[in-house]
Amino acid sequence: MIMKRRNGKLAGCLLALGFTLSGHSADWPAYRGLSHNGESPEVLGQHPEPKENWEAAMNGGFSSLVVGDDKIYTLELSQEGNSRDEVCRALDRRTGKTVWSQALGKASYDGGGDSGASDNKGGDGPRSTPSYYQKGVITLSSQMVLSRHHSDTGELVWQHLLQKTNGVNLPKWQNAASPLVVDGRIFVCGGGENQAFLCFDALTGATIWKTGTDDMTHTTPVQATIDEVHQIIFFTRSGLVSLSSESGQTLWKQEFPFNVSTAASPVVDGNIVYCSAGYGVGAAAYKVTLSGEEWTIENLWRKRNQLMNHWSTPVARDGYLYGMFSFKKYGTGPLMCVRLSDGEEIWSQEGFGPGNVILTADHLIALGDAGQLVLVNPTPEKYAESYRFDHLTGKCWSTPALSNGVIYIRSTDQAKAITISATSVAAK
Repeated sequence: MIMKRRNGKLAGCLLALGFTLSGHSADWPAYRGLSHNGESPEVLGQHPEPKENWEAAMNGGFSSLVVGDDKIYTLELSQEGNSRDEVCRALDRRTGKTVWSQALGKASYDGGGDSGASDNKGGDGPRSTPSYYQKGVITLSSQMVLSRHHSDTGELVWQHLLQKTNGVNLPKWQNAASPLVVDGRIFVCGGGENQAFLCFDALTGATIWKTGTDDMTHTTPVQATIDEVHQIIFFTRSGLVSLSSESGQTLWKQEFPFNVSTAASPVVDGNIVYCSAGYGVGAAAYKVTLSGEEWTIENLWRKRNQLMNHWSTPVARDGYLYGMFSFKKYGTGPLMCVRLSDGEEIWSQEGFGPGNVILTADHLIALGDAGQLVLVNPTPEKYAESYRFDHLTGKCWSTPALSNGVIYIRSTDQAKAITISATSVAAK
């Protein structure tokens, strides 16, 4: 597939903007971290010595934890009498004590099941993760309410009811995508005709641009730099759609099948873009290149009903993917290493289920769906653990966070802070 590049000055303009990331270097300010790719520059060392710092009760949901301004932020349920709301909750990062909690709107879901260990369904609750940006917490609720709250007090700064104002057509199980914040701009998918892709100012909430007509999925968009062009990649029902973050102009598109739900984000490694979905869809990898004014997309490989990540987005390093590859294999699905160039399975270790992973400079941190925290050597040579412990009760479909040598994890029932190494340092 070849697409014309409409603005020849696009790359230079975007490079001049710098595409600066939000948050501080020691924070984990968003879903899948500072760079939104599940990676941290921290070094845990050869012999990590984990120690639990604190634990806090959680009230349902699959929102991950983010770190910013000495606090932890997540979404959960709040039940008062017959009223059930989604709330954003802030905890002190050192003690786990609640600092504030603010309602985001009524909680209403159409599936999820109870949270018993026998059925592995996990219960209901928010699926989206907040983002921290310059003393503000950006949230996107299951009903597509986009809000900014002050990080010190939880006070509402601004709010958009996207279902009412932008014609959002919610997917089954409601929204699960998190707000992507890059360069002071918020990117979300979910508008109606000619406003499927939305960009807002993260400080004021003002609309910067809206464009496109496509149906949203449960997938959080990602940022990427391909051939020196900075872009935002959305994973919609039609497939992959890449836009200029500055203007919303379409750069390139790649069709990909949809069935029931697409929930794992795309993974970008150099010029290769990987994507996967469950419900029999499978996975594919595309080589995206820019030559002059044209974008070219080459299909490297496509595996139907294989390598399904469901909602467990893998991480990439040195041409290999690491992550949970399975579909509805709760508690049993494998952690795998897959070669990105051809989709070949390199190694596989059963017993993780649809959990999630992040990557440090020297370790793969895996959180299985039953609450087991496992540190693995991120190498294609073989599966090799350096640490394993069953830390959490409840269902763990969230992604770990890492900040200054402390791993923050949560389930539907609990959140915990674990110092992974007393000598953890940032990679130089």
